[in-house]
Amino acid sequence: MQDPLALENQVCFALVTAARNVVSIYRPVLEPLGLTHPQYLVMLALWERSPRSLSALATELAMEPATLSPLVKRLEAQGRVVRSRRADDERVLDIGLTDEGRALREAALAVPGQIMARVGVDEAALIALRDGLAPFAGSLRAGE
Repeated sequence: MQDPLALENQVCFALVTAARNVVSIYRPVLEPLGLTHPQYLVMLALWERSPRSLSALATELAMEPATLSPLVKRLEAQGRVVRSRRADDERVLDIGLTDEGRALREAALAVPGQIMARVGVDEAALIALRDGLAPFAGSLRAGE
């Protein structure tokens, strides 16, 4: 019988180690695009739908707006996004893509293939991993 409290038997340890390693695997792939991993996640969300409010973007990325805001400011300084207040409600900060931000999507199309090659897995294995993590990646309220 395996020790239920052995570190190597803990799902939480495997997930935190994998999360840390994922960022280091992505780093050299994203550097030529001038993106950090968190910035890449922001761009992925905006390539799906832009513009969107900072709060909606933070919710989708499972981040606090206060954490997301500096990432967005750096992307704006790079000329990839633009921040603007809504005319009908100045409390809402919308984040939209610039032409440069939209164009970056073309270069980013190569990222998934490069990651699969670095890790040595195919698309089916990544889909199975993603789907297997779904119970852990869902809302915190789901387990309450």
